[in-house]
Amino acid sequence: MPPAGVKTARPAHRCTECGYASAKWVGRCPECQAWGTIAEIGSTGPGLRAVSAGPVTAPARPIAEVELAGARAVPTGIGEFDRVLGGGLVPGAVLLVAGEPGVGKSTLLLEVAHRVAASNGPALVVSGEESAGQVRLRAERIGALHERLFLAAETELSAVLSHVEQVNPTLLVLDSVQTVRSPGDGTDGGATQVRAVASALTAVAKSRGMTTILVGHVTKDGAIAGPRTLEHLVDVVISFDGERHSTLRLVRATKNRFGPADEIGCFEIGDSGVVGVPDPSALFVSRRAAPVPGSCVTVTMEGSRPLLAEVQALVASSSGGGSPRRAVSGLDGQRVAMVNAVVERRGGVKLADADVFAASVGGVRIAEPAADLALALAIASAAHDRALPAGMIALGEVGLSGEIRRVGGTGRRLAEAARQGYKVALVPEDAGPPPPGIRLVEVPDLRSAFQQLF
Repeated sequence: MPPAGVKTARPAHRCTECGYASAKWVGRCPECQAWGTIAEIGSTGPGLRAVSAGPVTAPARPIAEVELAGARAVPTGIGEFDRVLGGGLVPGAVLLVAGEPGVGKSTLLLEVAHRVAASNGPALVVSGEESAGQVRLRAERIGALHERLFLAAETELSAVLSHVEQVNPTLLVLDSVQTVRSPGDGTDGGATQVRAVASALTAVAKSRGMTTILVGHVTKDGAIAGPRTLEHLVDVVISFDGERHSTLRLVRATKNRFGPADEIGCFEIGDSGVVGVPDPSALFVSRRAAPVPGSCVTVTMEGSRPLLAEVQALVASSSGGGSPRRAVSGLDGQRVAMVNAVVERRGGVKLADADVFAASVGGVRIAEPAADLALALAIASAAHDRALPAGMIALGEVGLSGEIRRVGGTGRRLAEAARQGYKVALVPEDAGPPPPGIRLVEVPDLRSAFQQLF
């Protein structure tokens, strides 16, 4: 037996699917719930291995002397996509684009590859899900044929790297990273293999200065499939959102090492491909001849872009007894529940025995507190069955005591509303000077707003 106080080396085990480490062997991985994937990888002793100094790739220099030429973004020519990226594609950057099946990822990236091939050098598209003929048909449909745009259909990592050596592209598009196999690195499509493929392609992209775009799958919950380390390996993570029955597509950057991570790009999908929409405010607001009850327009901020959005509510008598229904679409459910309670308690609107439905128009998702006042007005308008005045918008965050607070970017929001032809804005107190063409109505709390309108 070892002397007292001396720790013995304990074997370490690791899951081959998700990388979970365990001090002892178990039959089922506690992290990914896979059976038979825990394997011994060595032992962890009490001492630390000494590491000596080794060679460096380049000497350290003052930060002011570091060259910037290789880190500047190159525009792709697609304005909405460049806006999300922060100006364009950076040489050597690795991007991860994720979205639901059929949302238009492959079509948009094929157009991006075509623009890069026409302006910046060879581009290589490797498809692991479709044949080369299927991709060629899509390219003809959207007009993305070019002599410097190369296409391959491969599912082996070694074959992908061989194509990179032969073509020497400035842009590589891999569709998708889950379909590429790396022998000896776990099961096909597993977390270990996806991480190994992404690591190998990231190393190649950095060494060659080649921009790489990886297409990723998503789970039922909308999260990116595969290990969480996949998002840490890449430089930019882009989500491609859109309702299956709508032509509107929203591109967001949830991580961006080269630019802002809160910008949004708007696209419309059609027979000619995915087309950017530079002025999408009209898509999120209903056009009708006369105002209707239960509708209010607000201005949301997506990055640096103000967008007009319409919030609608429907209040109906609860039938059948029991608890009234609360249904939400395109809004934050917790936020809607809070505003609904404040409207009833502080605004004097009876909603306890009524069904309340709230939704946004056009498929846009509104999550910021600036839309609280518009939501409260829409609920009160639907409850009173009285329409709000035409040409009016509402901005403000609603507190639990019924007060209305200021929100950021009020000047840009009001300027966008004035540009779209709105004449009156219901805002909190001390909102600042109004832009030309719009009149401000300042209200301190929710009850004052209801008194002025109803």
